[in-house]
Amino acid sequence: MIILPAIDLLDGKVVRLTQGRREEVTVYSEDPVEIATRWKAQGATWLHVVDLNGAFDGSYVNLPLAEQIIQQVDINVELSGGIRSKDALARGLAAGAKRIVLGTKACEDPAFVQEAADRHGSKIAVAIDARAGQVVSRGWTSSTNLTPAQLIRSLLMLGVELFICTDVSRDGTLQGPNPALLAQAFDAGARQLIASGGISTMQDLQQLKTLEPRGLIGAIIGKALYEGTIDLKEAIRAGNATTQVTNDTSY
Repeated sequence: MIILPAIDLLDGKVVRLTQGRREEVTVYSEDPVEIATRWKAQGATWLHVVDLNGAFDGSYVNLPLAEQIIQQVDINVELSGGIRSKDALARGLAAGAKRIVLGTKACEDPAFVQEAADRHGSKIAVAIDARAGQVVSRGWTSSTNLTPAQLIRSLLMLGVELFICTDVSRDGTLQGPNPALLAQAFDAGARQLIASGGISTMQDLQQLKTLEPRGLIGAIIGKALYEGTIDLKEAIRAGNATTQVTNDTSY
């Protein structure tokens, strides 16, 4: 299970939001490259870099910062937030991103997603962002009529292979991930899944690891790293440990 530290960019700074609300922001650094360097030094092999300006406003304005991270830190990066055009997708890949995460376009433009999946294959993932059982989009500010299961089933038919599942109501709260949401994703047919939102303790990671046989390949950790409730080196060791098969079905 790969551990992906999150670097959320807003106005050029590294921040965390509570439940995705723009007005509830905590700034952790004004130097995203330094933060990326720190996480790499502690053993990270992937980073989850989000342009929150792009997520809210629809244009990937923090791409130059993401490109600096990729070039200067030399680490695998998946880019997310505001990638809603072919140009933004192309620029993200040209900047050296190993993976592009689509969100709003997956809800609104199936043809775009299918073309991206056909052309770029495993370099494309889709964010399944949910609140109260419904998918949300446009920086988590707009509700849709889709359930996570409905969206995943439709995207599987378009060739999408990897999903990043986030319970928005838990993101930035340190309340733990949502086991029901993850179960819905797997039951809908997802075979490669990254868990996100609320991960706060090593116990959370150990429970998530029991889902590896179903296809959980990673976990994104944000606030827990910045607040120190999880040590990245310890998390990576746990992620790399041999999976123990148990009867624990809580996740």
